[in-house]
Amino acid sequence: MAQFKVLLIEDHVDAYQLVQRALGNRVQLEWVKTQREAAAALEKKDFDLILLDVMLPDGDGFHLCSILQAHEKWNQIPVIILSAKSSVPDKVLGFSVGADDFIAKPFDALELRARVDAKLRKRERDMVAADTIVFDDLEINKSTQRVLLNEDGKTSEVDLTPIEFKLLLFLANKANTVVTRDQILDTVWGESVHVYSRSVDTHISKLRRKLGSKGQYIQSAHGAGYRFATPVNTRRTLNLDFTNASELQYGRLA
Repeated sequence: MAQFKVLLIEDHVDAYQLVQRALGNRVQLEWVKTQREAAAALEKKDFDLILLDVMLPDGDGFHLCSILQAHEKWNQIPVIILSAKSSVPDKVLGFSVGADDFIAKPFDALELRARVDAKLRKRERDMVAADTIVFDDLEINKSTQRVLLNEDGKTSEVDLTPIEFKLLLFLANKANTVVTRDQILDTVWGESVHVYSRSVDTHISKLRRKLGSKGQYIQSAHGAGYRFATPVNTRRTLNLDFTNASELQYGRLA
């Protein structure tokens, strides 16, 4: 398993030491003691899992969990609540505010490790799936910028330039929608870059050739632009947005 980043929000040093011993070098563990410190840590880094105590010096962990779930970026981070408040109503409340798991204190180190490992394995699988678009026998991976063709039981990688990959990703993300040359230029090359619109046609032509039989997915829309026409047996794992989203602020905890 790859090393993941785990944020522990806990104000007791003995609990931190137990978590540290349980997880060891399996993860990169960062420890904060308050909600305010948690907000600062989340703004600076991306975490794969949060271990959250309920009783914190500056607020209620249940409330913090609900805030995390309302945040567009951090609501994807699994949360495991660690709490001495382990009655059924407490557990129900924890799950109702979005926690993925609930471990009662005092907890066993082996149990904690097993539950953390299970959540991180699932997150790893979800991240891989979420980063991939699959159209029939064509796979596009955003993170690795790899394009794979699966034909006749064989898998081969398509050698694309950075511009060709951006072009393919943009078209695939707008599947079955006609996009104009100007839209392609603005998104793939950037609005501040001067490129002739007919350059799009040249790159489309090269991209089609490299995709071989799958080049037929890229269709010309006469007088308008291009569309990526998906085959009938299509599985899309995520609607990947190629445009850069603006950074969201975590102001409610600041």
